[in-house]
Amino acid sequence: MKPADPSFAHPDAVTLVTGRNVLNAVVLHIIFFGNTSLRQSLAQMTAIEILGLEKTYKVGFWLKRVRRALQPLHLTVEEGEIFGFLGPNGAGKTTTLKMLMGLVFPTAGTARILGREWTDPEVKAQIGFLPEQPYFYDYLTAHELLDYYGQLSGVPGKDRKRRVDEVLQRVGLADVKGVQLRKFSKGMLQRAGIAQAILHNPKLVFFDEPMSGLDPLGRREVRDLMEQLKQEGKTVFFSTHILSDAEALCDRVAIINKGELRGVGAVEDLTSTVQGKVEVIWQGTQIPASIKALGAECHATGDTVRAVLPENQQDAAIDALRRERIRLIAITPLRTSLEAYFVEKLQHSQTTAGTTA
Repeated sequence: MKPADPSFAHPDAVTLVTGRNVLNAVVLHIIFFGNTSLRQSLAQMTAIEILGLEKTYKVGFWLKRVRRALQPLHLTVEEGEIFGFLGPNGAGKTTTLKMLMGLVFPTAGTARILGREWTDPEVKAQIGFLPEQPYFYDYLTAHELLDYYGQLSGVPGKDRKRRVDEVLQRVGLADVKGVQLRKFSKGMLQRAGIAQAILHNPKLVFFDEPMSGLDPLGRREVRDLMEQLKQEGKTVFFSTHILSDAEALCDRVAIINKGELRGVGAVEDLTSTVQGKVEVIWQGTQIPASIKALGAECHATGDTVRAVLPENQQDAAIDALRRERIRLIAITPLRTSLEAYFVEKLQHSQTTAGTTA
C-alpha cells in the first residue's frame, strides 16, 4: 500500500490515508475532531431511544404488593417526525413521559435523547415539556410567566422580551399578555403551557395531552403549531387518546395499554388496509329498496345519501341507481381507520390478559 500525500500526515495517526480507504479517513477525522463529536453527529438521526424502561410501584398498606405501571419499553423516535403515543387513560403514557423528563425514576432500563444519555444536563436545555395538567402561579400575567421561564431556560436577556412576544402571538395570547393567569380559562392555561414549552426554541418537544381543555378552534391551532414545529426541523412527541388528532398529525404512532406496548407503525401503513367494503354517495334523499336488499347501511344527510356495502355488490348498486335515474356522486373503498386499529390492539390485549388469567 502506498503512503498518502504527506500533507495529510499527522504524528498521532495510526493508519495511512489513501484515496480508496474510507475507513482510514474516518480514523483521521477522529484524531482531529475527537470521537465524541463524530458519535453525536451519527446519533442525530434518532431523537429518542428508549431501552427497556420499566416502572413498578409497591402498593398496599405494608407496601408488599407490586404494581407494574410500565412493562419494559423499547421504542425509537426519529428526528424531525411527529410521533403519537396513544393509549386509554391509565395506560402508562404519562409515566413514560415523566421518566424521560427525569421527574420519575425508572425501576430498570435507560434511554438516550438527542444522542446523549437522558440524564445529561445539556439534554434538558434542548427539550420542551408540557405536562398533562400544568399549574402556574395564579397572580402572574402571561408575559411575566414566560419571562420567568425564559430566565430558567437560559434565554439571553436581550432576546427574551422579543422571544416572549413572538411565542405569545404564536399561541394566540398576545391580546391578554397582561392579564393574570387566575382569570384564564382552562384552554388559555393550556396555551400558556405550550408557550413555555417552545419558548427556548428546543430541538425536541414533549406534549402530554396537549389538546386537553381546548375547543375545536383551539385544537386546530395546536395541530397547526405542531406542523410548523415539524417544518422547522423539530421533533414532536405527544401523548393523546384523541385518535382523530393523531391520525391527522402523526408520521408514526405507538399504542400502549396497561403498561405494555401493543403496536408501532406509520399512520399511512396502519390505515392502508382495505376493509372489503365501499361507500357509495348519491344525490337526493331517496333510498331504493334494491339498494337495501344488497345489505347496504344507508344514512341520509341533507340532500345526499351515503351507503356502505360489500365491495362485490358495487356493480349491482350502480345498476340500481341507474334504473332509478339517481345521480351518483362518488364511490370510495373503505380503509381501516386509526380508531379501528387502536380498538383491535386494545381488544387483543384484553383477550390475552383474560387467557393468561
